[in-house]
Amino acid sequence: MVKKATERKERLLPSGVPRWVRCYDNGGETTDRYTVVFTGRYAHKTARQHWALFMSASPFSPQGVGMHDTSPDQYDTGRSGWAPGMGRKCHLGRRIPFDSLPDDCKRAAIQDYSCLWDL
Repeated sequence: MVKKATERKERLLPSGVPRWVRCYDNGGETTDRYTVVFTGRYAHKTARQHWALFMSASPFSPQGVGMHDTSPDQYDTGRSGWAPGMGRKCHLGRRIPFDSLPDDCKRAAIQDYSCLWDL
């Protein structure tokens, strides 16, 4: 049982990087500069709602921003049904690799991701 749990965690969180997220940076246009869109097949656990996390660089700080939202549609797919490629822009900002997020944003995203995927 422990081996299966460890293998599952490594599949979903390889090297500590969530597999099923897309990250965006709007370059500081708004206080909630960073967005993490949770993807994958978890919506059956969330009443068919898709999750997103909107944050400043310090989401745990009293002066920071860390907001959650849900939607029946994925946040970043637009009319085409596809998310922008890495480095491309959408209304959330430029898509960036998870590792480009500030450390506190990574921590907040992993907390939510772990909850969604029961890790």
